[in-house]
Amino acid sequence: MTGEQMNGYLAVTRFQSFKFAGLAGAVAIALSLGGSPALAEVTPFKQAVAQAAYQDDVIAAFYKERGYKPLWTSNADRGRRKAFLKAAEEARAHGLPGGRYDPEQIEALFRSAKSGTSRGKAEVELTKMFLRYARDVQSGILIPERVVDGIERKAPRRRSSDILNAFAKSSPAPFVKSLAPQGAQYARLMEEKLRLERILGSKGWGPKVRTSRKIEPGDSGKDVVGVRNRLIAMGYLKRTASQTYDANMVKAMKAFQQDHGLFADGVIGKGTLKELNHEPQYRLQQVVVAMERERWMNRDLGRRHVLVNIPDFHARIVENGKVAFQTRSVVGMNLTDRRTPEFSDVMNHMVINPTWNVPRSIATKEYLPMLQENPNAVSHLNLLDASGRRVSREGLDFTQFNEKNFPFDMKQPPSNSNALGLVKFMFPNPHNIYLHDTPHKSLFGRQTRAFSHGCIRLRDPFDFAYALLSKQTNDPQGFFKARLSTGKETRVDLKDPLQVHLIYRTAYTNAKGRTQFRDDIYGRDAAIFKALSQAGVVLYAVQS
Repeated sequence: MTGEQMNGYLAVTRFQSFKFAGLAGAVAIALSLGGSPALAEVTPFKQAVAQAAYQDDVIAAFYKERGYKPLWTSNADRGRRKAFLKAAEEARAHGLPGGRYDPEQIEALFRSAKSGTSRGKAEVELTKMFLRYARDVQSGILIPERVVDGIERKAPRRRSSDILNAFAKSSPAPFVKSLAPQGAQYARLMEEKLRLERILGSKGWGPKVRTSRKIEPGDSGKDVVGVRNRLIAMGYLKRTASQTYDANMVKAMKAFQQDHGLFADGVIGKGTLKELNHEPQYRLQQVVVAMERERWMNRDLGRRHVLVNIPDFHARIVENGKVAFQTRSVVGMNLTDRRTPEFSDVMNHMVINPTWNVPRSIATKEYLPMLQENPNAVSHLNLLDASGRRVSREGLDFTQFNEKNFPFDMKQPPSNSNALGLVKFMFPNPHNIYLHDTPHKSLFGRQTRAFSHGCIRLRDPFDFAYALLSKQTNDPQGFFKARLSTGKETRVDLKDPLQVHLIYRTAYTNAKGRTQFRDDIYGRDAAIFKALSQAGVVLYAVQS
């Protein structure tokens, strides 16, 4: 064995001896290979940091790259300590699980950092805790797609190394403050959370109204008094001794109905009574879930974008933070394979006079049984073979087919009765979801509008098209109608594609007015709150 080979053998042997010793082992290897004695300056602090971070590659690399310079425990790090402690103390305001970054634990770590070894251990523990806080407040406590089916959304998780490097180079307080969503929606939800916590800390909204009868204008009695008291407690009605459901009370009730997605007719039926009897704790849960959902979308939504709030049954075009257009929508039924999923994509074109390509699931599950009973059923739909040629139904025995071997595609050509109506708006996605017109206009008159197979139907699709086209033509209405009048399927590309966000908010705010609450039509928010609770989120009552 040559001298060079012997040195190599000794180096490997020493590495095996030192590989579990963190920084000290690395320095020893360097010295054994003739490295600089300067590398041997292993302080207890550095060794403690290396050992504490040994199993976390990101944190280990971070401290190695900065030469094991402290982030928290030197006199120069006072600003960082103060900024993180303040953030931890305010974590509850964000609806976060404070136990993950308990202020008392943080202070205890600061106090324990006296010797080099204790400082090193505190350094790494504080860094881990800070990363947990940063990720939670910036992009959410939960992983959206793992909580409940139908949420096809990736939270904007920032790399831990990027967070640490940016924090080390930034002014601490502004950096920590910038982690949470900066939009007005999130800020207003925080305010609503505090308002509800104060209500919980006082007398709440009083006794529930328990009645089986419908209450209409002019009625009187103890039920009306119960409604009156609840409206006063909620801030919808000024104090009054009236025991009659009079004009002032009706006006207050209409405002309440408007804020809760109900028909504002002043009549108190089962739906209105259900919303009226929800307690502050339930509303607080909705707000906490909405804040978590906002963190999942803590990114640029687009200066101009389409926003579809599923349980609100509305589609909107938003420009520079303001609603430029809105229309009622119909969303998916509350059935396993029909609920509208939550995701974001980019709308890049519309199709005027569309052909409806019947999804295979609908063709085999809904139409095939009809064809088996009557081959001439659903005659408005064409059968096509694998080559795209139209197939005659004459002589076909549909009973020989099932969901697996049905060999045909089904299509409905453009027409006024087409299932997609006269226009559809496309943002190509793996879920085959899009916005479209519909010949079934009566459904838009319903209060709860969950009737589709998953796609979103629009009450005013032409006006929606005009709003989109207004950015690329001086005469959007004329442009659209000219192509509509041909009766032929026509694709129109959008010169400025825009993001589409299908969201699910049972609590949301507007720039003016009270917080809006909607029914949890798919039960998704209930599942999210359960997961948040399991992660350590707690509802608080605040004494005012």
